Amino acid sequence: MTAIDFVLAQDDAEIAATFDVMQQLRPQLRRDEYVETMHALRASDGLQLLALREAGTVRAVATYRVMNMLYCGRLLYVDDLVTDERVRSHGYGARLLARLKDEARALGCSQIQLISHVKREGAHRFYFREGLGIECFHFRAELQD
Repeated sequence: MTAIDFVLAQDDAEIAATFDVMQQLRPQLRRDEYVETMHALRASDGLQLLALREAGTVRAVATYRVMNMLYCGRLLYVDDLVTDERVRSHGYGARLLARLKDEARALGCSQIQLISHVKREGAHRFYFREGLGIECFHFRAELQD
Protein backbone atom coordinates (compact mmCIF):
# COMPACT_ATOMS: atom_id res chain seq x y z
CA MET A 1 0.00 0.00 0.00
CA THR A 2 1.51 3.31 -1.04
CA ALA A 3 1.24 6.39 1.13
CA ILE A 4 -1.65 8.79 0.54
CA ASP A 5 -1.38 12.35 1.80
CA PHE A 6 -3.27 15.60 1.40
CA VAL A 7 -1.56 18.88 0.64
CA LEU A 8 -3.15 22.29 0.96
CA ALA A 9 -1.26 23.73 -2.01
CA GLN A 10 -0.02 27.21 -1.19
CA ASP A 11 3.44 27.71 -2.66
CA ASP A 12 4.27 27.88 -6.35
CA ALA A 13 5.62 24.32 -6.60
CA GLU A 14 2.64 22.77 -4.80
CA ILE A 15 0.18 24.69 -6.96
CA ALA A 16 2.03 23.91 -10.20
CA ALA A 17 2.01 20.20 -9.34
CA THR A 18 -1.81 20.20 -9.54
CA PHE A 19 -2.04 21.70 -13.02
CA ASP A 20 -2.13 18.52 -15.14
CA VAL A 21 -5.01 17.05 -13.14
CA MET A 22 -6.94 20.32 -12.85
CA GLN A 23 -6.66 20.92 -16.60
CA GLN A 24 -8.57 17.68 -17.21
CA LEU A 25 -11.62 19.40 -15.70
CA ARG A 26 -10.79 22.93 -16.85
CA PRO A 27 -9.11 22.58 -20.27
CA GLN A 28 -9.14 26.34 -20.83
CA LEU A 29 -6.47 26.81 -18.15
CA ARG A 30 -3.00 27.78 -19.30
CA ARG A 31 0.06 26.42 -17.56
CA ASP A 32 1.89 29.77 -17.79
CA GLU A 33 -0.97 31.55 -15.94
CA TYR A 34 -2.13 28.84 -13.54
CA VAL A 35 0.00 29.54 -10.47
CA GLU A 36 -0.61 33.30 -10.65
CA THR A 37 -4.35 32.74 -11.14
CA MET A 38 -4.54 30.44 -8.12
CA HIS A 39 -2.65 32.95 -5.96
CA ALA A 40 -5.03 35.70 -7.09
CA LEU A 41 -8.12 33.59 -6.26
CA ARG A 42 -6.67 32.74 -2.86
CA ALA A 43 -6.15 36.43 -2.15
CA SER A 44 -9.45 37.73 -3.50
CA ASP A 45 -11.87 34.93 -2.61
CA GLY A 46 -10.19 32.75 -0.03
CA LEU A 47 -10.04 29.87 -2.49
CA GLN A 48 -8.17 26.84 -1.18
CA LEU A 49 -6.52 24.17 -3.33
CA LEU A 50 -6.36 20.67 -1.87
CA ALA A 51 -4.43 17.88 -3.55
CA LEU A 52 -4.54 14.17 -2.81
CA ARG A 53 -1.16 12.63 -3.52
CA GLU A 54 -0.08 9.02 -3.70
CA ALA A 55 3.65 8.51 -3.27
CA GLY A 56 4.13 12.18 -4.17
CA THR A 57 2.04 12.05 -7.37
CA VAL A 58 -1.10 14.19 -7.54
CA ARG A 59 -4.08 11.89 -8.12
CA ALA A 60 -7.02 14.21 -7.34
CA VAL A 61 -7.55 17.93 -6.78
CA ALA A 62 -10.26 20.13 -5.33
CA THR A 63 -10.71 23.86 -4.88
CA TYR A 64 -13.07 25.17 -2.25
CA ARG A 65 -14.06 28.19 -0.22
CA VAL A 66 -16.07 28.77 2.93
CA MET A 67 -19.02 31.12 2.76
CA ASN A 68 -22.07 32.15 4.73
CA MET A 69 -25.49 32.17 3.11
CA LEU A 70 -28.77 33.45 4.53
CA TYR A 71 -30.67 30.29 3.64
CA CYS A 72 -28.29 27.73 5.17
CA GLY A 73 -25.59 29.44 7.22
CA ARG A 74 -21.93 28.48 6.93
CA LEU A 75 -20.99 26.09 4.13
CA LEU A 76 -18.00 24.73 2.31
CA TYR A 77 -18.46 25.27 -1.42
CA VAL A 78 -16.47 23.04 -3.79
CA ASP A 79 -15.59 24.88 -6.99
CA ASP A 80 -13.65 22.05 -8.63
CA LEU A 81 -13.24 18.35 -7.88
CA VAL A 82 -11.34 16.13 -10.30
CA THR A 83 -9.50 12.83 -10.23
CA ASP A 84 -6.79 12.12 -12.78
CA GLU A 85 -8.56 10.30 -15.62
CA ARG A 86 -5.84 7.64 -15.67
CA VAL A 87 -6.73 6.50 -12.14
CA ARG A 88 -10.47 7.07 -11.87
CA SER A 89 -12.52 4.47 -9.98
CA HIS A 90 -9.64 3.77 -7.58
CA GLY A 91 -11.19 5.61 -4.62
CA TYR A 92 -9.19 8.83 -4.84
CA GLY A 93 -12.23 11.03 -5.47
CA ALA A 94 -14.10 9.47 -2.56
CA ARG A 95 -11.13 10.01 -0.25
CA LEU A 96 -10.77 13.62 -1.36
CA LEU A 97 -14.48 14.29 -0.88
CA ALA A 98 -14.37 12.67 2.57
CA ARG A 99 -11.46 14.94 3.46
CA LEU A 100 -13.45 17.97 2.28
CA LYS A 101 -16.39 16.91 4.46
CA ASP A 102 -14.03 16.61 7.44
CA GLU A 103 -12.61 20.05 6.66
CA ALA A 104 -16.14 21.49 6.47
CA ARG A 105 -16.99 20.08 9.90
CA ALA A 106 -13.73 21.40 11.36
CA LEU A 107 -14.52 24.86 9.99
CA GLY A 108 -17.99 24.87 11.54
CA CYS A 109 -19.89 24.37 8.29
CA SER A 110 -23.31 22.75 8.28
CA GLN A 111 -23.17 21.78 4.60
CA ILE A 112 -20.91 20.99 1.70
CA GLN A 113 -22.15 22.07 -1.73
CA LEU A 114 -21.05 21.93 -5.34
CA ILE A 115 -22.49 22.25 -8.80
CA SER A 116 -21.89 19.85 -11.65
CA HIS A 117 -22.64 20.38 -15.32
CA VAL A 118 -25.70 18.46 -16.51
CA LYS A 119 -23.59 16.54 -19.05
CA ARG A 120 -21.24 15.05 -16.42
CA GLU A 121 -23.27 11.91 -15.77
CA GLY A 122 -20.31 9.91 -14.45
CA ALA A 123 -19.64 12.62 -11.88
CA HIS A 124 -23.30 12.63 -10.90
CA ARG A 125 -23.25 8.88 -10.21
CA PHE A 126 -20.18 9.43 -8.03
CA TYR A 127 -21.83 12.27 -6.08
CA PHE A 128 -24.98 10.23 -5.47
CA ARG A 129 -22.85 7.31 -4.22
CA GLU A 130 -21.07 9.70 -1.86
CA GLY A 131 -24.31 10.95 -0.31
CA LEU A 132 -24.84 14.21 -2.19
CA GLY A 133 -28.26 14.93 -3.64
CA ILE A 134 -29.81 17.34 -6.07
CA GLU A 135 -31.52 20.14 -4.20
CA CYS A 136 -32.08 22.88 -6.75
CA PHE A 137 -31.48 24.19 -10.23
CA HIS A 138 -28.54 26.49 -10.86
CA PHE A 139 -29.42 29.31 -13.26
CA ARG A 140 -27.00 31.59 -15.05
CA ALA A 141 -26.89 34.18 -17.76
CA GLU A 142 -23.92 35.38 -19.77
CA LEU A 143 -23.64 39.14 -19.45
CA GLN A 144 -22.86 41.00 -22.64
CA ASP A 145 -21.55 44.55 -22.87
